[in-house]
Parts: sequence; C-alpha cells; structure tokens
Amino acid sequence: MSRFDLSEAEWRIIEPLLPGADGRRVGRPRRDDRRVLNAIFFVLRTGTPWRDLPERYGPHTTAYNRFNRWAKRGVWLSIFEALAARSPGSLALIDSSIVRAHQHAAGGKKGVRITPSVVPVAD
Repeated sequence: MSRFDLSEAEWRIIEPLLPGADGRRVGRPRRDDRRVLNAIFFVLRTGTPWRDLPERYGPHTTAYNRFNRWAKRGVWLSIFEALAARSPGSLALIDSSIVRAHQHAAGGKKGVRITPSVVPVAD
C-alpha cells in the first residue's frame, strides 16, 4: 500500500457514495473503483501528469476519464460533503482576500502605488 492509498476506514466512507454502489450496474464491468480512486488521489496529491501515473494504478486514461465523469455527475461534491460532515472542525478556512500580504510578496516594485483610474470629484 502506497502512502497515498485509501485506508480501510476511508474506503468504507467513500465506497457507498460511488456510482453503482447500490448494485445497479450498466454496461461493461468497471475496473476496481478503489484502485482508480487511489490513482486519482495520487495525481491530485503529487501534481504528476496523468500520463506519468505509476503502472500499479492501471491505465492513466481510466483514472482521468473516471475523474472527469464523476466531476460532471457531482460525485466529488457528495464525497466532500460526507467527509466534511464527519469532521466539521476541518472546515475552518482563511480567505486570502482578507489577509494582507507584504508589498514584496507579489513581486511588486518598492514604491509603486496602485491608484484608481477614476478619481471621484467632490461637488
């Protein structure tokens, strides 16, 4: 098991949320959902291109196509909501629009000021 692979506890949460989990299967038999999920998470966590997916995860096209199809069907949203419901404390986020950054953080030159293109005139 790779460090990016799903644990048994994680798999038990996610498995019922996947298409076909209710027993209704249409079309060709699919590749192992858990292996495909592990492949998708590997790509998302490492940032590696789909084509460079290790062979142990199967064909990269399968993982890529499944990722896109599930995104269009809202499967990822339901997985996120299920995981968030189990860990409500993990939803604390910092909005970057309210966090001030140092003037050099964005690579701006010192002394350069951004001014509005239209200056309001008082009557």
